[in-house]
Amino acid sequence: MASSPDSTPVKPSPFQSFLNGVERAGNALPHPATLFAGLAVLVLVLSWLLHSLGVSVQNPATGKVVAVVNLLSLDGMHRVLLDPVKNFLAYPPLGISLFCLLGIGIAEHSGLMGACLRLAVLASPARLITPMVVFAGVMSNAGSEVGYVLLIPLAAALFHAIGRHPLAGLAAAFAGVSGGYSANLLVGSVDVLLAGLSEAAAHLINPKYTVAATANLYFMFVATFVVTAAGTWVTEKIVVPRLGDYRGTAPREELKPLSAAERRGLWAATASVAVLSAIVLWGVLPADGFLRDPKNPAFEQSIFMRGLGTFIFLYGLVPGLAYGLAAGTLRNDHEIMAGMSSTMKSMATFIVLAFFAAQFISYFNWTNLGIILAVSGAEFITHLGLQQMPIVLMVALVLFAATVNLLISSASAKWALLAPVFVPMFMLLGYSPELVQGAFRVGDSVTNIITPLMSYFPLILTFAQKYEPKAGIGTMIATMLPYSLWFTLAWSVLLIVWIALGVPMGPGAPLFLAK
Repeated sequence: MASSPDSTPVKPSPFQSFLNGVERAGNALPHPATLFAGLAVLVLVLSWLLHSLGVSVQNPATGKVVAVVNLLSLDGMHRVLLDPVKNFLAYPPLGISLFCLLGIGIAEHSGLMGACLRLAVLASPARLITPMVVFAGVMSNAGSEVGYVLLIPLAAALFHAIGRHPLAGLAAAFAGVSGGYSANLLVGSVDVLLAGLSEAAAHLINPKYTVAATANLYFMFVATFVVTAAGTWVTEKIVVPRLGDYRGTAPREELKPLSAAERRGLWAATASVAVLSAIVLWGVLPADGFLRDPKNPAFEQSIFMRGLGTFIFLYGLVPGLAYGLAAGTLRNDHEIMAGMSSTMKSMATFIVLAFFAAQFISYFNWTNLGIILAVSGAEFITHLGLQQMPIVLMVALVLFAATVNLLISSASAKWALLAPVFVPMFMLLGYSPELVQGAFRVGDSVTNIITPLMSYFPLILTFAQKYEPKAGIGTMIATMLPYSLWFTLAWSVLLIVWIALGVPMGPGAPLFLAK
């Protein structure tokens, strides 16, 4: 419970009491790793039960009947017994997180991260820290995983450095990175991927219809500022008061002026970043650059974008080495390896969590339960009888996508299932694929931050436990739930206003089809 400056307890509001209840209930659950193990067992039992009942749906993308796969059958048990290592190694955040953090560990161990934090705090007005963190989180989506593995722990350390609760900084960054996933000022790889799926679905009605990667550019451009404003408000008005003062024991970066050695190190790190960036630009700007793929000339498909994890590693390693050598904080290779080892030690809990989470997610996918739930929900929406009410229909689609997102976190996987249902259906009612895709993307974003099925959720929990060792799933969900609720409200209001004004979703992307 938060306290006033004179240490007099402040009575929590009804909403704060609700969040406290969510946290207590969530943290009363077993250890997250145990919880994922239990859920994996539950999926095994459900697969047997629902298969016995003959539960199935028709996949709208393929027209084939999809039935529940029984994992307690002989073939299913063979797969369960043979694939644990494969599931673990294929878990999306595992390799990229550990790989990137090896480089980032050097930047932290050398003192570069601390020096940059102090420089940022000393040079920035305190009132701009929160919106800066949320906005940076939203914009980081153009760089794939960079927000999860770099910005979120950095934001926690930044808040801690200025004397604020580190979990507030972590929450603000997580809200921007994941809750604002689809918003951006730029066109990213997700725009290209979803547009391709929308176009394929539109061809079921009009074989000549095209959906551009810029289909939602105008809407998502404005949404970037809406999400930043909502995220800032939730952080300052709900999350910070609820968390109160930080009373943990995690060391805090002392905000003292930079020494001559640190300034020398920062100049060296800056020079190394400039050289590395020049090499990257040399490789990506020319159409025939060495970081372009001749078979896929689009920037989104370049070697740089597809190998972004390697560049995150290099942007941690190279400046970290340059800083350490110039500032005298790294004197030999033993200290360099010690920095990498230190980072890996801090990831031990995440590795254990990731193993059990990977088994649960794999089992869930094998059973087809996610597909069956998504298609069943889509069929329900088609029978609501709201054909001439675009605002109600689109808000219903937002809420449906947000609900499905709790079960299937991959945007492309969900849209591959839902686009063949919703895009043709709404086209026949006069609504453009671009509008339908935009509504889906809103729902796809807002609940990322409250579902443990989101692949990076265990990693974020590990970051939180650095400052609050007893933090559990309940802590994270209670902290992030206000963002999810307010993002849903703010983004839905924006969508309603957008439809009411008749503004195109993007260049050449009207809301309604020409009659």
